[in-house]
Amino acid sequence: MDVKFPTLLCLTLLFSTILNPALSELCNPEDKKVLLQIKKAFNDPYVLTSWKPETDCCDWYCVTCDSTTNRINSLTIFAGQVSGQIPTQVGDLPYLETLEFHKQPNLTGPIQPSIAKLKLLKELRLSWTNISGSVPDFLSQLKNLTFLDLSFSNLTGSIPSSLSQLPNLNALRLDRNKLTGHIPKSFGEFHGSVPDLYLSHNQLSGTIPTSLAKLNFSTIDFSRNKLEGNASMIFGFNKTTQIVDLSRNLLEFNLSNVEFSKSLTSLDLNHNKITGGIPVGLTQLDLQFLNVSYNRLCGQIPVGGKLQSFDSSTYFHNRCLCGAPLPSCK
Repeated sequence: MDVKFPTLLCLTLLFSTILNPALSELCNPEDKKVLLQIKKAFNDPYVLTSWKPETDCCDWYCVTCDSTTNRINSLTIFAGQVSGQIPTQVGDLPYLETLEFHKQPNLTGPIQPSIAKLKLLKELRLSWTNISGSVPDFLSQLKNLTFLDLSFSNLTGSIPSSLSQLPNLNALRLDRNKLTGHIPKSFGEFHGSVPDLYLSHNQLSGTIPTSLAKLNFSTIDFSRNKLEGNASMIFGFNKTTQIVDLSRNLLEFNLSNVEFSKSLTSLDLNHNKITGGIPVGLTQLDLQFLNVSYNRLCGQIPVGGKLQSFDSSTYFHNRCLCGAPLPSCK
């Protein structure tokens, strides 16, 4: 009888599992309840067809579970369509590390305040949507964020200076919105890592804060705004800046004495009011891309490095630039 008991127990458990799949389910019941509420808030979209109450939510499409705790740690909807506002219930998934709604043109309304509850969140991506309203100040409470992408949406208002309080941010994408006002001075005082800054295709105005001189940005893209004045503080011989795009602004400074980091591979200054000449220092760089067209530059293009490998479109429509690849100086 003793020998048969373990076998009998195993068979009982096996049949119980078959009859009641919930016993074998890894998914946390609270997480499952919240996910079903999110599905309902989106009016049961086709992309969430696999979200069925009788199945294990760790196997559902668009979500992942932590391998140790089995709590939902990722919600990423980047294919198929959802409609309406971001459900407030997303804030009720306390172990979420990644939240992504990408290429969702029918996603509307503001960025939900409940997102501020997601204290473990590392990646927040709400891009290529029609969300509107402001970039909320409460995002600065998400201290674990390494990646914040709110690009290609309809966000308005100014950029909150509090975003500089995010200590682990590696990249900040606010490009292609309708943001106005100045670039915050605090962006020269990021606490911790220095993020790549993408602020292009907005309606930002005023001058670039001189405080940015203090930090070593790897990538800066401020193109297609209404920025004025000096931008030379972004550059520096001792920095490790790689990519700078300041094109299509109203910037006005003398390029002649600007020192560039040896790591610079891409520089776009086209369509500004930049004066002076092209610094000889650019011949020392391994430039993959250069555009200084449509400015007020003058003098001979220095010979050497990559400067003659670009065609005339890199240099044309300046006041009096000359030398290869443009016509020779008189």
